[in-house]
Amino acid sequence: MMHEKTAFNFRRPAHNDIAEAVRIKNFSAYAGQKRAGGEEKEMEKTRRICPRAALSLLLALAVLAVPALAEGTRELVPVGQTVGIEASTEGLLVVSLSEVETAEGKVSPAADGGIQPGDIIVRLGNCEVSSSEDFAQAAACLDGSPVAVQLIRGGQLIQYTVTPALSAEDNCWRLGLWLRDGIAGIGTVTFYDPATGLFGALGHSINDADTGVLLPLGEGFITNATVSDVLKGEKGRAGELHGAFDTSARLGCVTQNTPSGIFGTADGGCFAGSAVPVAADEEIENGAATILANVAGSEVREYAVEISRAQSGGRLLVTVTDPALLAATGGIVQGMSGSPILQNGKLVGAVTHVLISDPTRGYGITISSMLNAAECAETMAIAA
Repeated sequence: MMHEKTAFNFRRPAHNDIAEAVRIKNFSAYAGQKRAGGEEKEMEKTRRICPRAALSLLLALAVLAVPALAEGTRELVPVGQTVGIEASTEGLLVVSLSEVETAEGKVSPAADGGIQPGDIIVRLGNCEVSSSEDFAQAAACLDGSPVAVQLIRGGQLIQYTVTPALSAEDNCWRLGLWLRDGIAGIGTVTFYDPATGLFGALGHSINDADTGVLLPLGEGFITNATVSDVLKGEKGRAGELHGAFDTSARLGCVTQNTPSGIFGTADGGCFAGSAVPVAADEEIENGAATILANVAGSEVREYAVEISRAQSGGRLLVTVTDPALLAATGGIVQGMSGSPILQNGKLVGAVTHVLISDPTRGYGITISSMLNAAECAETMAIAA
């Protein structure tokens, strides 16, 4: 099935309690206001150039073979291909709290009970819930009596007691919640390891746009995608890729969502190209480099950029200099997040953010930071 998506809009409905009505939320992706150490204040006006959305923490993640980064010996295939990304949550993300109109007036059961936006509900009463269908089934048993709600907040399992309210609109017991159970959108794959099947993409996490919460993954996968058109970036507004992906043409599974990228395993032969050595941070130089990007159809092309501020805590400042890319996109746009950066025949990092004040410039992450994140995520998964 083909799905039309923008690069930064991960669209999955937010369900209002057990109601049939569905509200679609916009998952615009902002980098946030916290300044990275040593970066200039313009970092505060960047936008992540991929989808922000949500996934889940309590599950046994599939073990990825992520060998320790051996500088000068490891080789990866730089990809630059746009893919569809779709994932479900383990539990339901609380997007927002709502009021319930009762015969006595408006009440907010969930808010009164202590539930907050960003919580992940994993159990309602005696029922485990991992999808909107699970929640609706459990909520159908509500009778007005106080009910236990177990949730994850900040990595901790917490239980609250909430008293449902009888809705005057449809005579159903409601808790006053807007919930989301998955995400879908497009992004760019940075690298593929033919020796292990590991792939890395985006260069930063997927977060929910409404709550800002980063959630590790439930079941997720990447699929073939094509870019249909581009909204060019301009000063004061980030551009974006528009495209479609086919959920029936899966390329691999997504298993890790970390601040330095998403990771998983891909089927053999999914990503063409020759492997190149991985650069250590100290090998990255200020000066000419290239990126691989997919900004039209499914074609991946190489474009000229300049790196500055190399070796600054795993971050890079990247300026697009290629006339063809500037003409096509105006510089860096949403959806290019994860585009691999190459220099001196080595894979050095990935593009992650665009400057709102100047779309020809943006930030990147070093490849060593991405690989270290993948290794740490695997270690945590094994420990769990």
